[in-house]
Amino acid sequence: MKIININDIVLQKILQIGSCLIEPASMLVSRTKTVCRLIPVFALLLSWNIAYSDDLSIGINHYNYDLSEFVTWMEQATREKKIPGVALAIVSREGIMHMQTWGVKSVETRAPVNTDSVFRIASMSKTFAGTAATLLVDQNYQSWDTKLVDLFPAMNLGTGNASKGITLKHIVSHSTGLMPHSYSNLLDDGISYDRIKPNFSKIPTVCQPGECYGYQNVVFSLIADVVEESTGDSYEKYIYEQIFKPLGMITASMGMDAYLQSDEATKPHSRGRGGWRIASNNPAYYSVAPASGINASIFDMSMWLRANLGAFPELMPEGFLSQLHEPIISTPRGNYFNRWSGLEKAYYATGWRALDYKGERVIHHGGGVRGYRSEMAFVPNANIGVVLLFNAESNLANDIVPAFLDNLINATP
Repeated sequence: MKIININDIVLQKILQIGSCLIEPASMLVSRTKTVCRLIPVFALLLSWNIAYSDDLSIGINHYNYDLSEFVTWMEQATREKKIPGVALAIVSREGIMHMQTWGVKSVETRAPVNTDSVFRIASMSKTFAGTAATLLVDQNYQSWDTKLVDLFPAMNLGTGNASKGITLKHIVSHSTGLMPHSYSNLLDDGISYDRIKPNFSKIPTVCQPGECYGYQNVVFSLIADVVEESTGDSYEKYIYEQIFKPLGMITASMGMDAYLQSDEATKPHSRGRGGWRIASNNPAYYSVAPASGINASIFDMSMWLRANLGAFPELMPEGFLSQLHEPIISTPRGNYFNRWSGLEKAYYATGWRALDYKGERVIHHGGGVRGYRSEMAFVPNANIGVVLLFNAESNLANDIVPAFLDNLINATP
């Protein structure tokens, strides 16, 4: 177990990303030129304001900011499950409130997990894809009403005529009206996105676009096609230049090659009869990059969560965040979070889930691929969020967010 000295981490990151200050601003679109130059150092300097903001005193009778009970529970639960490697961060807009790592990158090498250790974040990648789509709209490349059939006339999507009305907004919110989890079974079998795309016309249309929720991995990844068609850049480059670089997410990357080449990469683990063992990677899930293609450290993800809390309005202003987090389609059943006792309603927004939990609006997403689990959630009104990374497949991850929220939200306002 390692509790992090935040000030040391911040100083180290400032030194590591200082080169961003002298890189040509022309690499970014005009809207973010200044952001690249100012955000990384400014953002990291703000991390010194750990939990001391006046904002955290707002609603003090309603929120419990004493995190010790939650962190103690986390330590005990991960120890009982013998999770190989764990990274946890709790943040506010103003900085990192708590950051801690446990365990090892690999049960074979026993190298310890640290704040730069890289995990596959799986479906939490969708939050970046939703942001990329919102950037396209914000930069006037597309509108939310852009129809996929207009962008890609040669592509047939769905078996029903209604599917011709699928828009960019339907893609980002899983409200396409197509059969849920279309072709995820082929990803499980190791078949890549490019090989699956010719079969899009065979996906059953089950309702009118916008009328029902159907979670997707393959279809959701059309966001990359839209980015590339709109900008002429690869999806990977667009995410790097528009999000990773300006936020100082210096260990974040996309794709299997970047993961394999990283000295900080953790190994995936699955549980066998003799305990935890190294699992294989399925490269097909990297081929659906918007759905599950990102690798990141706990420090990277702390910056991402803070950005979504409104820490960096120069990059993601209030109105932009409102678009991201506004509910679009109801998700009333069939998910692990629907079983959380405090849950009242659940929706999908733009690459994020929006939950009503004990009277509070919570923005959330989880992720899981072979050998990894991840969870993140934040409460905008409380100015606080949590992110957790496991290099192991464990259902314990399902309990993290409700435990955090129950610790935060007092019984009596």
